Amino acid sequence: MQTRITDISQLDLSKQYTYADYLTWWFEERVELIKGYIQAMSAPSSYHQRIVTRLLTEISFYLKKNKCTVYVAPFDVRLQKNRDENKVSIVVQPDICIICNPEMVDT
Repeated sequence: MQTRITDISQLDLSKQYTYADYLTWWFEERVELIKGYIQAMSAPSSYHQRIVTRLLTEISFYLKKNKCTVYVAPFDVRLQKNRDENKVSIVVQPDICIICNPEMVDT
């Protein structure tokens, strides 16, 4: 088991990381991994949040009778087919995510 990282200053921001590393991070800063590199995320504005809420409402209503499920950030999405946590190097948190294959969601 890897050591928990509780402060972003414990990380080398020039280094590449994997999803396995990402799972050990327990600090408050919101980050994504893009090709293994840490990308800081800024807090969304109130305008941004209003737009996301409106979109989420419309999408949820549209998908009501569909097998797809709508998720809202923070929700980690791994953008690689490989499910091995030690090889995945792209992890994002989209504002809204629609998943139509329940096997693609970790429980």
